[in-house]
Amino acid sequence: MPEQVGSYAQTTSCVVFHQTNLQEKAYLTSCKFKQWQKNGKINEIILTSVRCITSMKHYLATFLLACIMPAITARAQVWREGGEHGKIKLGKGLGYTLEAQATISSAQTPLWLNANKHGLSSLEKTNGYLLAGIERPLATDSTRRWGLGYGLNMALTQGFTSRIVVDQAFVQARWLYATLTIGSKRHDMELKNDALSSGSQLLGINARPVPQVRLALPDYWTLPFGNGWLHLKGHVAYGKTTDDNWQKRFTGQQRLYTENVLYHSKAGYFMIGNPERFVPLSLELGLEMASTFGGTSYQPLDDGTVRVIRGRTGVKSFWKAFLPGGADVGETTYQNAEGNQLGAWLARLNYNAETWKFGLYVDKYFEDHSAMLQVDYDGYGTGDEWMQKKKRRFMIYDFKDWMFGAELNFKYGRWITDVVLEYLYTKYQSGPIYHDHTKTIADHLGGQDNYYNHYIYTGWQHWGQVMGNPLYRSPLYNTNGNINVANNRFTAWHLGIGGKPTDELSYRFLATYQNGLGTYAEPFDKKEYNVSLMLEGSYQLPNEWNVTAALGADMGRILGNKCGVQLTVAKKGLFK
Repeated sequence: MPEQVGSYAQTTSCVVFHQTNLQEKAYLTSCKFKQWQKNGKINEIILTSVRCITSMKHYLATFLLACIMPAITARAQVWREGGEHGKIKLGKGLGYTLEAQATISSAQTPLWLNANKHGLSSLEKTNGYLLAGIERPLATDSTRRWGLGYGLNMALTQGFTSRIVVDQAFVQARWLYATLTIGSKRHDMELKNDALSSGSQLLGINARPVPQVRLALPDYWTLPFGNGWLHLKGHVAYGKTTDDNWQKRFTGQQRLYTENVLYHSKAGYFMIGNPERFVPLSLELGLEMASTFGGTSYQPLDDGTVRVIRGRTGVKSFWKAFLPGGADVGETTYQNAEGNQLGAWLARLNYNAETWKFGLYVDKYFEDHSAMLQVDYDGYGTGDEWMQKKKRRFMIYDFKDWMFGAELNFKYGRWITDVVLEYLYTKYQSGPIYHDHTKTIADHLGGQDNYYNHYIYTGWQHWGQVMGNPLYRSPLYNTNGNINVANNRFTAWHLGIGGKPTDELSYRFLATYQNGLGTYAEPFDKKEYNVSLMLEGSYQLPNEWNVTAALGADMGRILGNKCGVQLTVAKKGLFK
């Protein structure tokens, strides 16, 4: 199968071997599970699990628990080890990376020379970095019950938001299927092509990774029932943002900024399909949710004073981040869920033929219940019962604000191996009207969701780059010191094409057309447009040297008119 252009994933023999073993182990697990059922040994475990799950009233907690349970209960599964035994050699499989990059532009760096690089990028007219890193991947221990991995990438930069960028700094431990990661690590997008997609609506690859503790089932785990057709994966993570000093510098402490903000994300993905039976169709469904909470918000006022809001950081706040609830500090009659709560529904339909693959996917972003479930919580009573809910109205919001995508892969292609086409619509945001109900008006209208922005926190960003799709204009573009997304209502078409004409040469081409309206609170004077283009070629030299050159350009008033060139030289290898 051809190498995917621009992918950060490394295809090695040990990874392939690991994937094969996973299928065999899933089959053995299913057989053992059936044996336990006959012997009655599993009954107590099942009954205990059912009681725990049914006691939880929120569907989200149940769904995520189902995704994480395989990781927790993996000790009960059969695990056939490979030929390796004894202590893990921490130096085995240790690789290194040396990389240098330089970018020169006519003005700011064009969009696709800057975006979706995990925050290792800059908007400055002239910028560059020198990076050195080491990594021991978990795949090194693929034949063991236990696996250990670690990595450290640091870059010395010029023209970046900080002089030194810690790109990655993490340790990982795997036990059977479950993986625990501590630190800052890059994570790929789910259900999308990292190299050719415009980006995920929620958990994207545009900003610097947030240091976190992350428990995950990273690969699909075949359930011990369903005859090999049902699979789960997911994660739960808590962390802390690291851009406090940058926020102070960017705002001059004259605009909203925050300190010590905590981070939470969780996701669960469910797949229906059976590759062992060579069934070409499969369906993937997912729910991603995240929040920022705790910390301290500083809001300078017109009279020269500063309003300080200190978020809660107790155990209850961590639980309310996982299961949205409570209220922000200072809220009384009308309450939102504590913290900045965000989410996205995902789905992807795949068809895998002999020589090609095709996928259709959707990514539905939301920030409150009106957008999450297409319902609202109006229908209150009257008189003394004006704050009591008497009824609920359903389907009162339009089904809008989606990303629709299609991906075509030619398994044995050369000049064209991958094609991605996406359409984004974000203008609705539950409608233009927002008001809480009163004693005389029972209706509550939950519009003006203001995607990626928040009235207490600086929104869905890290170090000035949005943590979702970069077509939402990142705060780093702002010149007024505001850490907010100034364009979150737009439509866009995006095209990505990749190929590998020779064994050494690969390329990718990105083209995006966007119409923007600004935000509901601060709309543009008129509809603005933007066109962003990039052509990138990569050549593999002997001894694991790689040279990548890219041309990029932006045209339009959303991002401005500019063009630029980018050159990257990298060397990878293994320590002997």
